[in-house]
Amino acid sequence: MPVSSSSPPLDLVVCLKDGEALAQWGERRLRCAIGRGAIALDKREGDGVTPVGRWPIRRVLYRADRLAKPETCFDCTAIGPDDGWCDDPADPAYNRPVRLPYAASHERMTREDGLYDVVVVLGHNDAPVVPGAGSAIFLHVARDDYGPTEGCVALALPDLREVLQAAGPGSAVHVLAP
Repeated sequence: MPVSSSSPPLDLVVCLKDGEALAQWGERRLRCAIGRGAIALDKREGDGVTPVGRWPIRRVLYRADRLAKPETCFDCTAIGPDDGWCDDPADPAYNRPVRLPYAASHERMTREDGLYDVVVVLGHNDAPVVPGAGSAIFLHVARDDYGPTEGCVALALPDLREVLQAAGPGSAVHVLAP
């Protein structure tokens, strides 16, 4: 059930506790994955760090060929085979979606491993984009073993769906300093 407009926004709060990444969603504690570089204040492209900060939910992308559209109040768009995300700091489209094929370095959004079956685009380094300060900090589907990400936050698909269904305008992913 979506949060009413009179309720304060609920954040997914991410932290490290005894070396384990955890996410707090209201009263629920969820297992999550974070970047291979752990959590840090300073984020640079390619460092594998999950950046400290409060990153607002911008929109949701999903694989319509694999699952139903997530129930959420956020703008939700199907990912297609020509969708990518530019991660080349020297390119004008850095930290922006691009159409494939694309000449500069990029991620393909239609991953075979299912990690991007649901992708929540977060407001990290996007207003304005600063070249080299990190691209594509997403909230996405975790690996079965909760292995590390490249800097994103990842949840089990059922937990991710629950968060999206309950999140409302103003909700964010809030990564706490270790």
